[in-house]
Amino acid sequence: MNKTFGFAQAALLRAFIAAVALCSLLASAAHAEAPGFTFTAIPDQDESQLRQRFAIVADHLSKELGVKVEYIPVKSYAAAVTAFRNNQVQLAWFGGLSGVRARGLVNNSQAIAQGAEDPEFKSYIIANRSTGLAAKPAFPSDTGELSFTFGSKGSTSGRLMPEYYIRKNTGLAPDKAFARVGFSGDHSRTIALVEAGSFDLGAVNYKVWDKAVAEGRVDTEKVTVIWTTPSYPDYHWTIRGDVDSQYGEGFSQRLQQVLIDIKQPVILEAFPRSGFIEADNNDFAPIESVARELGLMR
Repeated sequence: MNKTFGFAQAALLRAFIAAVALCSLLASAAHAEAPGFTFTAIPDQDESQLRQRFAIVADHLSKELGVKVEYIPVKSYAAAVTAFRNNQVQLAWFGGLSGVRARGLVNNSQAIAQGAEDPEFKSYIIANRSTGLAAKPAFPSDTGELSFTFGSKGSTSGRLMPEYYIRKNTGLAPDKAFARVGFSGDHSRTIALVEAGSFDLGAVNYKVWDKAVAEGRVDTEKVTVIWTTPSYPDYHWTIRGDVDSQYGEGFSQRLQQVLIDIKQPVILEAFPRSGFIEADNNDFAPIESVARELGLMR
């Protein structure tokens, strides 16, 4: 009787060990099947500010989604689009133009959220005070002797829409409307170059300008806003069309809701935005139209 009981105990122990091993294997497999979620953003301003902003976003998304989320910085607007196309990132904070370009390269990708202010975005034309130009409702005339810098070549607020309105108001391409035209690379650099007098005029994202002025990082005795563009749709979050197949059905909808539900001042102030709202690919049709008109998209 005791011998039989001993055999039964041993069998139960073996079964228990096998069950533990199986659970461990299943957990390992589940972990292997749940890859980390990565995102990037267009490098539209100083890199240190971007790292600080998106590290906070990554932590928040990790907590809310139950998936390890990592921010991957890139060096250019084109690199952000390439990373999205190659599935190095599954989500990106794009400008209007970069978002349209990226979605054209990845089937079924969707704009899912935008800042509350982004449907009515705008650019400032700024000028070094030495030009003698002041703020006026009309676009400045007689700029043929002045130099002008855009931001990045792929920027909506730093290149696409300012160029569109330069052409519309002067009837000339930028290289004909100004004595010299350059590209600074980002909005922070545009402000610095115009403030230093390296360029007479520049085009800048109004949010970057307003935040820099509020934080005392602009010498308004040397540089000022002289014109504001009409509004247009711009920044937004875009997600790849194959995300649900990688992370589970409904993941993209959960992510969209998490972004829209962000209320923490530390996150919103870093963008800066008052909140996030739903976005749709159709919201950015005007950007695509202008990009094609200017030959910046095929």
